[in-house]
Amino acid sequence: MSRSLLKSTSVVSGLTLASRVLGLVREITLARAFGAGPLLDAFFIALMLPNLGRRIFAEGAFSQAFVPVFTETRTQQGHDQVRDLTAVVMGTLGAILTLVTVIGCLCAPLMVWAFAPGFRADPDQAALGAALLRWTFPYLMFISLTSMAGSILNSYGQFAVPAAAPVILNVCIIASAWISADSVMVLAYAVFLAGVLQLVSQLPSLMKLRLLPRPRFALRDPRVLRIGKLMLPVVIGSSVAQVSLLLNTSLATLIADGAVSWLNFGSRLMEFPTGIFAIAVGTVILPSLSSRHTERSPEQFSSTLDWGLRTMLLLGLPSAVGLIVLGGPLTAAIFGHGQFSDHDIRMTTWVVWAYGFGFMGFALVKVLVPGFYARQETRLPVRFATIGLAAGMALSLVSFFATRQLKIEGAHVGLALSTSLTAWVNSILLYRRLRSDGIYRPSPGWGRFGLRLLVANGLMTAVALYGAGNLADWIALDALNRALRLAVVIAACGAVYFLSLWALGLRPRHLLMGRRGGAA
Repeated sequence: MSRSLLKSTSVVSGLTLASRVLGLVREITLARAFGAGPLLDAFFIALMLPNLGRRIFAEGAFSQAFVPVFTETRTQQGHDQVRDLTAVVMGTLGAILTLVTVIGCLCAPLMVWAFAPGFRADPDQAALGAALLRWTFPYLMFISLTSMAGSILNSYGQFAVPAAAPVILNVCIIASAWISADSVMVLAYAVFLAGVLQLVSQLPSLMKLRLLPRPRFALRDPRVLRIGKLMLPVVIGSSVAQVSLLLNTSLATLIADGAVSWLNFGSRLMEFPTGIFAIAVGTVILPSLSSRHTERSPEQFSSTLDWGLRTMLLLGLPSAVGLIVLGGPLTAAIFGHGQFSDHDIRMTTWVVWAYGFGFMGFALVKVLVPGFYARQETRLPVRFATIGLAAGMALSLVSFFATRQLKIEGAHVGLALSTSLTAWVNSILLYRRLRSDGIYRPSPGWGRFGLRLLVANGLMTAVALYGAGNLADWIALDALNRALRLAVVIAACGAVYFLSLWALGLRPRHLLMGRRGGAA
């Protein structure tokens, strides 16, 4: 079990790594061409709104509700039933998303007015945001259908094609920025095209599985109603999460020109390691957990969760340390080119630090939430997410008004800290409930495993602090020397970390052991 999970995670991680590398190239290209200012702020707002819907319809409620039902149908019924389920869900989801897309495009000026209040003072920026949104909003429909196709392929153990889809968006935006650095409208056209191409890229694999039937609208089909019932509490929870993000983004438009971009670039650095392994682990274990639940195998269910938590801590802790200690060098080396000023580097660095403190919270949620959704338990995660979001939103409002009242520079940092607080509260509540319900029972060996991680991360932190130095020194370097110095520091940190773990007795085979073996 663990060997197949590790192999699948490696496939997803490798392809996601390619996507994240291209994502960084995309952000570097945008920062260099446009800098952190009103033009790029408008594009990020236009891209954010369909992405919020994507997290609700695609990567959020729909996929978490669809995968367990689809897996159950696939394991307990014949292929004809699986094909029919695919037809009715695809047709119903497609019809709903089409309606939402049409409404979104018609209401683009109203959405910009509501969700980007800082744009109201500049009619040209508001008009630009609305024009961009009319081209980016259809991405919601395309990527949601792409996510459904990817969920089906994941259930059959085919992780490569869905994991490769995000590469298309990055390539399209990078190419568009090179085509024209004078207008951000070209970026919006690229987002629309990417959505179409991402969906089309999934279709050949579905055809090979004979799971590309003619879509059929069937809102009253019992299976569709069941998925909808499972989705409802997750939609509520996801909506609350998006309200929090909308709040932070709206407040950022009131802080200063560039604040939206600073938050976006800082988030990109945090999401890079998250996407490499955190999302990969969560994606891989959900179908496995669903199968273990269907097979009524609680020990294997717990063992799978245990494997996910160990893997997440092994890779996540050094990533969190790197974001906090090396936030300045990372920002300077990656984004500090062209139109991206020294001031932008400092403002973005503060955001990276804030997200670094919440990194493990974000990562652990990716493992813990599937422990609920695989059992078709959707209410508790929503409740816990809502509690965390309430705490985060309170911090956002308090920090925003306090920094404005005191005229403190860096009001946007409080918004990033609020997001980190949300992640930690959510992950702690999820973990406590899985433990108290007896769903997750830690395997033997956690004491030794934790001690090894503590020592290895401590040694790595010392190396990172020595290599980080002063941010002003990094800013004074040219682009090549920044990159070379950062590469040396990161390589040294990685070498110290993994050599320390090896010296302390941790071996790759320990991550392949089942529940009884634990991590030696």
